[in-house]
Amino acid sequence: MIEVKDVTVRFGEKTVLDHVSTVFNRGQTNLVIGRSGSGKTVLLKSIVGLVNVIEGEIIYDNVVFNKLNFTRQKGIRKEIGMLFQGSALFDSLNVEENVMFPLDMFTDMTFEEKRERVNFCLKRVNLEKINKLSPAELSGGMKKRVAIARAIALNPKYLLCDEPNSGLDPQTSIVIDNLIKELTEEYNMTTIVNTHDMNSVLEIGAKITFIYEGIIEWEGTKNDILQSHNKHLDDFVFASELGKKIKTSVGNMEHR
Repeated sequence: MIEVKDVTVRFGEKTVLDHVSTVFNRGQTNLVIGRSGSGKTVLLKSIVGLVNVIEGEIIYDNVVFNKLNFTRQKGIRKEIGMLFQGSALFDSLNVEENVMFPLDMFTDMTFEEKRERVNFCLKRVNLEKINKLSPAELSGGMKKRVAIARAIALNPKYLLCDEPNSGLDPQTSIVIDNLIKELTEEYNMTTIVNTHDMNSVLEIGAKITFIYEGIIEWEGTKNDILQSHNKHLDDFVFASELGKKIKTSVGNMEHR
């Protein structure tokens, strides 16, 4: 479990997160949504310690992360898998070396043990026998799956994903969504996904947190979101093509 407790972040005079509090539970996909500039990426960076918190606490399973020294924070970071928006694979490394990177950084495993773990992780994301390919030889969806394999290489307790479907076609996005959900449940991870993809929200959103201008304005499940009475949330949801179709469908049902 990750708890965000009364967190405030400021950049100069601008307040980006304003006394934000929420809980992300283990074993489910926790989605954070909001328009660009709402603060959701800053929230994710605050949780992992890439942005300084002015007030409040980031709590990992009862440990106040942002009050720890660097060494103790590093211990928790070993348990965090990160999936970045652009996959963030190293162009100079092949697939095997990319997935092996966190094992090189944080373990004393032998090379054979590391390669065995790499092969296991690649197989788990349905990618086999591509170890020696370079990132340039991979499709967008394959890059995301390699990035997921790298994120789970250390068998993390926490998985943080920033716009995992960015730049992907709808069919590949569904594959990535389902993979994140399966891995979350399989390894009982605390997973947080930043997204603006309404397909993701309605497919895998066990818990949804909506941020508007640095404030959490609404929280609920994917089943609750279409019945919300929050104007900003409704504007966000129904701005997408999927949202427009759903709104039309709901409106037609109400007038029958």
